[in-house]
Amino acid sequence: MKSIIVNMTVAAGLMVAGTAMATDMPDLAKKNSCTACHAIDKKLLGPAFMDISKKYKGAKTYSFKGKEYPLVEGLMMKVSQGGSGNWGSMAMAPTDPSGQKQGEIKELVEFVLGLAK
Repeated sequence: MKSIIVNMTVAAGLMVAGTAMATDMPDLAKKNSCTACHAIDKKLLGPAFMDISKKYKGAKTYSFKGKEYPLVEGLMMKVSQGGSGNWGSMAMAPTDPSGQKQGEIKELVEFVLGLAK
């Protein structure tokens, strides 16, 4: 009986791990060097994409530099311009100070937000 419970627990753990790993890092994240600081399911220098998604699940707005914006727009500004304070003292480097990659950044933000369903 004990071995059945252990086997069921191990199987459940593998199913959860398999679900978390089922999503691959998008090519845009690799192309834009997001993977240097972020992973889908674990903290590296920056938070895991899944943790970001969970934090903002259900949110409608994002406060950036003291002003409220619609969630996607505000997070795009944060990714573009960088900053610190949301996830600890480690600052996020600006990824698009020229504003040339806004379409790519929007796609990445929407991908991250869609992880926590």
